[in-house]
Amino acid sequence: MGRKRTDKIVFDTVKVLDAGAKGVSVAKAPDGKVIFIPNVVPGDVVDVQTFKKRKSYYEGKAVHFHQFSEYRVDPVCDHFGACGGCKWQNMNYDRQLFYKNQEVYNNLKRIGKIELPEFEPILGSEKQFFYRNKMEFSFSNSRWLTEKEIQSEEDYSNQNALGFHIPRMWDKILDITKCHLQEDPSNAIRNAIRSFANEHNLPFFNPRHHEGLLRTLMIRTASTGEIMVLVQFFEENLEQRELLLNFLAERFPEITSLQYVINSKANDTLYDQDIKLYKGRDYILEEMEGLRFSINAKSFYQTNSDQAYELYKITRDFAGLTGNELVYDLYTGTGTIAQFVSKKARKVIGVEAVPEAITDAKENAKRNNISNCDFFVGDMKVVFNEAFIATHGKPDVIITDPPRDGMHKDVVEQILKIAPERVVYVSCNSATQARDLALMDEMYKVTRVRPVDMFPQTHHVENVVLLEKR
Repeated sequence: MGRKRTDKIVFDTVKVLDAGAKGVSVAKAPDGKVIFIPNVVPGDVVDVQTFKKRKSYYEGKAVHFHQFSEYRVDPVCDHFGACGGCKWQNMNYDRQLFYKNQEVYNNLKRIGKIELPEFEPILGSEKQFFYRNKMEFSFSNSRWLTEKEIQSEEDYSNQNALGFHIPRMWDKILDITKCHLQEDPSNAIRNAIRSFANEHNLPFFNPRHHEGLLRTLMIRTASTGEIMVLVQFFEENLEQRELLLNFLAERFPEITSLQYVINSKANDTLYDQDIKLYKGRDYILEEMEGLRFSINAKSFYQTNSDQAYELYKITRDFAGLTGNELVYDLYTGTGTIAQFVSKKARKVIGVEAVPEAITDAKENAKRNNISNCDFFVGDMKVVFNEAFIATHGKPDVIITDPPRDGMHKDVVEQILKIAPERVVYVSCNSATQARDLALMDEMYKVTRVRPVDMFPQTHHVENVVLLEKR
């Protein structure tokens, strides 16, 4: 049966009211339904053409602007609008912070339905561009052409691209010339690889037919100036692979770690891959308050190093450590928070599900001469049980920084059973955080809240909450 065609409706002179989820803005249609519109700013007055109609909302795009919002600014990036990242680049930064703060407040109030203290001011990022320490780019021989490019007279017979996936199009890649998210030499490395590959006819990956040589590129940079480059090849071709890697090593001698992987499986994730070192060492070093952390190709590390430091300072401050406490750091990752708070604690126990992360954590603790941190690997809801507490002691403070899904309900139950004096909950998703806070509300009162902006120009926001026993 064919799909029912949606009639495209145009709504005239609609005022954009609010910033919604996932970076799109929100307006109201004359019939009372919500309209989700990308690339507009609250305060804009626009004509909207809808392209999707659902029971309670429309999705549409602005086809004409009657009035521009006072919060609108000119995006600095040429790729804005076509690229799916940095959706808020057309909104001034103070206003971005306002909406991020509002999102956290609304989630905690509406989903959590809990009593809240007055929020501490959201911490903005000093750098609003070039703040990311890790970027991943995809190669494709089916380049996405923007409307502007289609209308131009230029010859685009070369369909090779190195850049980002177009939203909702898994096989189309937008060719990126200058990205404003990672400091140089990130752009220079990416552009040089593309030019060299084109000049030497190195085949770019075809995601539909699963063929080609060049698949993805990852660049990691550190505040120490160290750089990691990892090229993912779809198949082994010794001559072509070495041609490209030798060119990179020669052209960019500042690369600390040059690595590659041959990955012919269906997806391009690295976690189950055998990564090969081509030149340099297989990790780069990040530094924070004199602590040094090694980051390898598979490591999880907060993507905004400068702001991660601010986030950890807030976390340590909320924990209120005096030097006598036993601290549990749940979802410890590579143990950065654990080691960061260790000098103010008697002992820190870190738990994490990814074995490689715990190996990193132990190595980093050794490198930093930290002897009061112990790290354990395992699924949180399984490991974190009565026997574990009996062996390692009842914590005075728990710090938890779970993934986007929040904490498993068994983990929440166990925290309530142990009943430490304080819990510091760091979250990258205030909606799941709110759900967990509601579960803990009978025993714990939220006494401090401070949102932190790790990702300027996007809708993402972190949040730190202090819970104290009632």
